[in-house]
Amino acid sequence: MRTLPCLIAPALLALAWCANAGAEEVVLDKLKSSTPADWKSAKPGNKFRVYQFTVPKAKGDEKDAEVAIFFFGAGSGGSADDNISRWKKMFLPPEGKKIDDVAKVSSFKAGALDYVYLDVHGTYVTKNPPFAPNAKEERYPDYRMLGVYFNCENGPYFIRLTGAAKTVEESKKGFDEWLKNFK
Repeated sequence: MRTLPCLIAPALLALAWCANAGAEEVVLDKLKSSTPADWKSAKPGNKFRVYQFTVPKAKGDEKDAEVAIFFFGAGSGGSADDNISRWKKMFLPPEGKKIDDVAKVSSFKAGALDYVYLDVHGTYVTKNPPFAPNAKEERYPDYRMLGVYFNCENGPYFIRLTGAAKTVEESKKGFDEWLKNFK
């Protein structure tokens, strides 16, 4: 006759596997972290995107959000301040506010890594295709971006979660845990 712990252990392992089913391991230099299970891997949109994921939209939102991880080469891509400044310029603040009223910059350490983190919201302004001189400008009201400057041995890497504010809010906890789990 089996004891209760012998019956429970396989069930717990199965639950743990199911909880991570669909998760993808992301490797930046020698550091690894598994994405939340509901993120779906997508083909990177350009040569500087090393990973790209679709994050499911929140109920009531029209579009899924996106996580993009950029790498421009070791030591390339600008400083944390350069990127924070550029990312802020991708947003128009609500009427009567300045961008710094709707943007919060923070830093944190997780393990041996230092992160610089931007949380900004407003109307997201982008061009499609990016950097093309005659590209069509697109505007998305009530959007939010979590932008992260992630420096490591051969970095830096630039990570952005961008989408409708409600979707980004629902995804923030998983995004933050994923960042903090790089080891």
